[in-house]
Amino acid sequence: MALSPKLKTTLGRAGGRIIARTIRLVEQTSTFVGEPPDLQERMRALHPAIMACWHGQFMMLASPAPKELRFAAMVARHGDAELVGEAMSRLGHQLIRGAGAGDRRKDRGGAHALRASLKALADNTNIVMTADVPPGPARRCGQGIITLARLSGRPILPIAAATSRYHALDTWSRMTINLPYSTFGYVLGDPIYVPDDASPEQMEQLRQRLETALNNATARAYELAGADPARATPPGAADPSTPPVPAGFRLKSYRVATRIIQPVAPLILRFRENKGKEDPTRRNERFGQSNLARPEGPLVWIHAASVGETNAILPVVDTLTALRPDVRCLLTTGTLTSARLAAQRLGPNAFHQFLPLDSPEYARRFLERWQPDVAVLTESEIWPNLILEAHAREIPLVLVNARMSNRSFKRWRRNTSMAAALFTRFDLVLTQNDKFARWYSELGARRVRSIGNLKIDAPPPPIDQAAFDALAAAVNSRRGYVATSTHEGEEEIIGEAHRRLANEFEGFLTLLAPRHPERGTAIAEALKMNGLNVTQRSENKLPDTRTDVYIADTIGELGTLYALAPIAFIGGSLVDKGGQNPIEAVRHHAAVLTGPSWHNFRDAYDALKRHDAMREVRSSEELAAAVAELMHDDAKLNTMRANADLAIGTLSGALDQTIAALLHYLPDQEGMKRAS
Repeated sequence: MALSPKLKTTLGRAGGRIIARTIRLVEQTSTFVGEPPDLQERMRALHPAIMACWHGQFMMLASPAPKELRFAAMVARHGDAELVGEAMSRLGHQLIRGAGAGDRRKDRGGAHALRASLKALADNTNIVMTADVPPGPARRCGQGIITLARLSGRPILPIAAATSRYHALDTWSRMTINLPYSTFGYVLGDPIYVPDDASPEQMEQLRQRLETALNNATARAYELAGADPARATPPGAADPSTPPVPAGFRLKSYRVATRIIQPVAPLILRFRENKGKEDPTRRNERFGQSNLARPEGPLVWIHAASVGETNAILPVVDTLTALRPDVRCLLTTGTLTSARLAAQRLGPNAFHQFLPLDSPEYARRFLERWQPDVAVLTESEIWPNLILEAHAREIPLVLVNARMSNRSFKRWRRNTSMAAALFTRFDLVLTQNDKFARWYSELGARRVRSIGNLKIDAPPPPIDQAAFDALAAAVNSRRGYVATSTHEGEEEIIGEAHRRLANEFEGFLTLLAPRHPERGTAIAEALKMNGLNVTQRSENKLPDTRTDVYIADTIGELGTLYALAPIAFIGGSLVDKGGQNPIEAVRHHAAVLTGPSWHNFRDAYDALKRHDAMREVRSSEELAAAVAELMHDDAKLNTMRANADLAIGTLSGALDQTIAALLHYLPDQEGMKRAS
């Protein structure tokens, strides 16, 4: 059960009192070893200063300081920070409330904290603050501390403290409780000054310099204390050159379990074949085998789960093979629809295979056959056996367009040993936004960069000109809109919205493209039972004058539909599926409507919302009203389309950065050894 804010505050203050007593006990019972030997004299000479530390490593920072110096600790404005605040105040230090902590509005207060810190420094008081702020990434300096140094003209002092005996909590920063009867190591780094006229480039250089200085000071403090810093180091903050976290009990159990159930894999595949979800002629690919030979030269293996991920990654394949004609791309997917899309869209330097089932033997067989120069997984495709086997063969692992649902993050957090063992094996993780970067870093990924969403940079889905001409002729002058990527439960709502719109617009036509085309017949039957006339594209038919709903239940026609319709409702949003990609509709200049569930594409929808370039609907009534409003007002429709183009333009750039990152892991065109 979640604790109330009041109770969390009360418990935090009680814990703070205990920590303050513990700090005093550590001071009294521990052997102090500090660097440099004259650190107290340096503190006096540089006073007042901004004393920087890593989050979670604060307990003993003020202990060696000259007693005549005054200190103010910057503490966030929420109940969790009461523990720190109470401990600092009990030790006689002032508190400055506010920091760049947390996503909740009430936690903020950075402007107040900045003003209070400038006043404290002017009043001859040292500021103690963390260079990294909640919720992370851990041990990544923010710009706030650099800005404070620039505005105040006071130096930043990187400091670190460690004890030979300690307990590290399982928090994002691995908050460390120093224990008594220890060797107490303490390091004061060289001061870092920030000129008042520093350019953004200089401030970034100084931010990186502080990050390096804090890492060095922390490592040296633990060395002086004779302590192993591993337990106190957040997995994602570890030196990328250190070995990955070993597989623990759960990961080993997973490998054993997938090995045990391997004999029933043919039965599972046969069952799926009978359901129309597998291609029986390509079953051997699911076992890591293939009828194709490995092409000569560098080979990039890219895995995408299904149609959406495939659409996002195809521009990467095309750009990579255009820049490096000697490179071949192996694209694996897991669904029949994505396989058909790959067959339509892949160029001559790329080919498709189905992803093998995730068992140790199948993974080894797949990797031994193809021997890729780099393995690229997309979004949230985490297959433990493939990851472990690729790492064992020293194949660089890159996760691109990385994202993660809240549920998945919480599940991984409950399995931290398994998460760390997998994510520390990735050479690079390129995420869609800063939140995902923090999450992957917390779970153990060591090289993480937030670069944006590849789906923003993907070209619009292609238009089949012959199909477009035929459909346009069949539609003629009828009014209508398109509903795409719909899920079960949404078609009934769309059908009811059609009834309302048909009463207002004579001959109104709804174009409907379900997320899973194999549902086309079932959708058609359900709509017919509700009295609507339905035509299916899978039956090689076009809508006639009697058609109410035209179901586009084949692959590769979204571009054609978006080009034909001025308005697009994006499905997976009236039911709790998290929504689907709106960018494809925007690229074809269709105005976007969505239901309330769109968290899977939050960055894109947030941008559209900020630019007044989307409409959110919650029912058939609201859907019909939104479509009717835009059909009655061409100016409003055109403004919404133009705003959408502006919104999406602010999010682009991920494709170029992804390509640059992948090229780093390939041998050069003369065949020299892969860059490290």
